[in-house]
Amino acid sequence: MEHEIEISRERTGLGHNEAAGLIRKAVRRALDAEGVDRPCLVSVLLTDDEGIRAVNREFRGIDRETDVLSFPMNELTPGHFDPDACDVDPETGALMLGDMMISLERCAAQGEEFSHGFGREIRYLTVHSVLHLLGYDHVDEGEMKRQMRAREKAIMGDAE
Repeated sequence: MEHEIEISRERTGLGHNEAAGLIRKAVRRALDAEGVDRPCLVSVLLTDDEGIRAVNREFRGIDRETDVLSFPMNELTPGHFDPDACDVDPETGALMLGDMMISLERCAAQGEEFSHGFGREIRYLTVHSVLHLLGYDHVDEGEMKRQMRAREKAIMGDAE
């Protein structure tokens, strides 16, 4: 099964040329771990802090940069993937899960801050975002956040 993982850059000169390969691998790993057994389409836009801040302000009303934004196309139940609840790309038949946007600038800074490097940080942010596309959330400190963090840890543990 081949997922369609479309990766684009908001502008040239963002660096981190290894990002696309790491993202593709992390998307596939997260989808496999969540039992997604149909080809899916995920779009990823790589940007910098300025670019993600503008989108964060426009869509969430939060005027600051962030590391990753996720835009799910479907309302899914965490841990219970239902392909029938997903929109389908009429050209390819792939299930359209949604879009994500990652700030490479923030990713690099956090990789350094947490002392685990850019590669691990971009994999984590990608897994985190894929889980959002699959219905997971962390709006409060309750059960949903614990469930999402447990899935992140399980998926990332396999990637180390």
